[in-house]
Amino acid sequence: MTGIRVLGDEVERGGQILTPDALEFVAGLHRAFAATRDELLARRKARRPLGFLAETRHVREGDWRVAEAPEPLRDRRVEITGPTERKMTINALNSGARVWLADLEDANTPHWHNVVAGQVNLYDAARGTIDYRSPEGKHYSLGDGDRPTIVVRPRGWHLPERHIEIDGAPAVGALVDFGLHFFHNAELGRPYYYLPKMESHLEARLWNDVFTAAQNELGVPHGTIRATVLIETIPAAFEMEEILYELRDHASGLNAGRWDYLFSIIKYFRDQGGDFVLPDRNSVTMTAPFMRAYTELLVRTCHKRGAFAMGGMAAFIPNRRDPEVTEQALAKVRDDKNREAGDGFDGSWVAHPDLVPVCREIFDARLGDRPNQLDVLREDVDVTADQLLDLKSAGGHATRAGVESAVDVGVRYLLSWLGGNGAAAIHNLMEDAATAEISRSQLWQWVHNDVVLDDGTPVTGELVREILRDAKAKLDGEHLDLAVELFEQVALADDFADFLTLPAYERIA
Repeated sequence: MTGIRVLGDEVERGGQILTPDALEFVAGLHRAFAATRDELLARRKARRPLGFLAETRHVREGDWRVAEAPEPLRDRRVEITGPTERKMTINALNSGARVWLADLEDANTPHWHNVVAGQVNLYDAARGTIDYRSPEGKHYSLGDGDRPTIVVRPRGWHLPERHIEIDGAPAVGALVDFGLHFFHNAELGRPYYYLPKMESHLEARLWNDVFTAAQNELGVPHGTIRATVLIETIPAAFEMEEILYELRDHASGLNAGRWDYLFSIIKYFRDQGGDFVLPDRNSVTMTAPFMRAYTELLVRTCHKRGAFAMGGMAAFIPNRRDPEVTEQALAKVRDDKNREAGDGFDGSWVAHPDLVPVCREIFDARLGDRPNQLDVLREDVDVTADQLLDLKSAGGHATRAGVESAVDVGVRYLLSWLGGNGAAAIHNLMEDAATAEISRSQLWQWVHNDVVLDDGTPVTGELVREILRDAKAKLDGEHLDLAVELFEQVALADDFADFLTLPAYERIA
């Protein structure tokens, strides 16, 4: 293995995944595509005025469709998301959902053990051989019912994998996640993926080139890989058709990744003045006009091109000890899923097995005997750039409660993340990295744009630090000091970190 070094510690059954052939396969992808990835990441830093691209008008006006979906992806009415931790893998596969989004990205942490053990669990899940016995002696195994189709989400283009060096440089995290999974499981069929954090159709073109090369290398027929792209950045919202076009032989659909979408908006316009300042996170709902424009454009774009439109996350965790709170939350989940089904989405996401029946009931009622809503073309939708950028339509205010919530949730999430858990249960919600990203970026924006709270209090760095000290006093945990330090850094430093996971990654094993 010339030029390849594995720097991470040994992980149980890691040798079954990190074989010489698998590492050579990953290294081949890295050598072929890392330089282009680096160029595209550099391109992100040159923020351009947002709008639909003149140079790709022919794509938007052209007559083309994505490849027809394979049978396992034609009915996606309920998708459950979660990390590839072993017990959660089994619970997801027993959940009754149609698809399991096996998350190697925002609901995971890139601790080396998680990176390797996640691949072991995916290997066993693909073969139906996975089981688990907890330290307390409880046994988890696969049930006899139908299992969800597994769709793997690798890391975004921006994240490295510093435990694998290729020719002296850290490997590209996305290529490690995709490459190891595809190498070990492509022969079983169903090599399906969710692609996160893209900002342009050129990044989709890069993924398409990776897929083509990977299939050629292993002798897998072209088009076997299928990918669903998360539209979770504001630049990508203006290039939905172009993204599908670049991936058209491998495309399955688009997903409305709404929490990261809000983070991307805040990040993109963080220093652009008051017209781009959003109110408290919890007051920005999916019925805000600029969010309606985003989701309706997504449905229309997908169905025009024969691709599936997937709805957003229901993150609520039912609490059987508090039926009143649970019923109130379930009512909001039902409203959300009813809106998505009525808008033409083909299915939606949940984060907890107890929400699968709720989402399924709503989409069953809408779909009847149909597997999807590709026939709902939404030709009534005509979204303009101004509508996508009308952030003032959110209404609402910045409040002290919003500042306190951002600090509390952000620190709690980082505390969990640093401990190796990227899917954190916080205040009856299953949170992933997008939660902390919104929290810290919103505080950064409020401080740097001289926002005044609804009670007349200016949002200053000192106010945030005061609330941060109060939050720290109420929490405990092995990594509390580091969580607070990191949160203060990414929320208040003059230089805005593109992703909080980058400085956080430097502090973990």
